[in-house]
Amino acid sequence: MKPITWLGVLLACLGILGLAIPVFTTSQTRNVAQLGGLKIQSTEQSTHVVPQALSAGALVLGVILIGAGLYKRH
Repeated sequence: MKPITWLGVLLACLGILGLAIPVFTTSQTRNVAQLGGLKIQSTEQSTHVVPQALSAGALVLGVILIGAGLYKRH
């Protein structure tokens, strides 16, 4: 397969994933204070939202690139 087809497949998969799971949460642990062997840590959670238009656009562009990669001129 052509590289443009693989790029299309990747974009289409990311678009489908973004539409299926539009909100995800990540966590980050930081050291707040350290006194000798004692550590105080804080865990912060961040919520991220993937815009629906971005996911749909990636899906449409992926399908177009797949079509362009599979198209053969006679």
